[in-house]
Amino acid sequence: MDSLRMIENWPVPTAAAAVVRADGKVAGAHGPTDREFELASVTKLLSAYAVLVALEEGAVELDEPAGPEGATVRHLLAHTSGLAFDEQRIQAAPGTRRIYSNTGFETLAGHLAEVTGIPFPAYLQEAVLDPLGMSATRLPGSAAKDACSTVDDLVRFAAELQAPTLVDRTTLDAATSVVFPGLSGVLPGYGNQKPNDWGLGFEIRDGKSPHWTGAQSSPRTFGHFGQSGTFLWVDPEAGAACAALTDRAFGPWAVEVWPGFTDAVLADLRG
Repeated sequence: MDSLRMIENWPVPTAAAAVVRADGKVAGAHGPTDREFELASVTKLLSAYAVLVALEEGAVELDEPAGPEGATVRHLLAHTSGLAFDEQRIQAAPGTRRIYSNTGFETLAGHLAEVTGIPFPAYLQEAVLDPLGMSATRLPGSAAKDACSTVDDLVRFAAELQAPTLVDRTTLDAATSVVFPGLSGVLPGYGNQKPNDWGLGFEIRDGKSPHWTGAQSSPRTFGHFGQSGTFLWVDPEAGAACAALTDRAFGPWAVEVWPGFTDAVLADLRG
């Protein structure tokens, strides 16, 4: 895919990217795809998937209490628990605002560890990483932002997000559909969005503008980007997913180059 060569012109020390089709075949890859990068908030996709596995195993339920009073596992996954971005402070009643929260995901990981008796990094390893063969991925800290991985490993995860083997298709479809629709909120780096739609751990593109995906990305596109200059999106209508990892912090450079890159990838896929 010629579009992947665009990462050579990104103003970053190192970048790697790959595209995987819905059938799991890699459509193209470029850069050091075996190099480890910090994922930052792309970590949340892995953590959310571990919670979905726990849901199917019966270890947790979406509507069981977790976090602040009145909040549930569902609220924590959907960034509607009311917890602040990066501190144990309540800013709103559960279900009333979309407040993007690292603290919420850390609270969620602590809840899962408490109900299962398994430390969250170990649960993630056993539930997601080992079954998918993601041997280069690790979680040394926060379930919200501290995972490290490679593009090669994220290709495996992106394939799973298109043809799930660890959870039922209906579970994944529910997680990648809007939860608590209509809520406004700030999308970090892109300002206030009305609405700021989210699924269960997965950001939903819908009609957001500005956005880190492309102008040609379908409204059904879901995924996440990270402050370490990373992203993973899945576009069900295009029948493909893309992961890109860099070693430069997110900033204006990413706002400028990511959408055009995604549009070029989608054009390549259409042939």
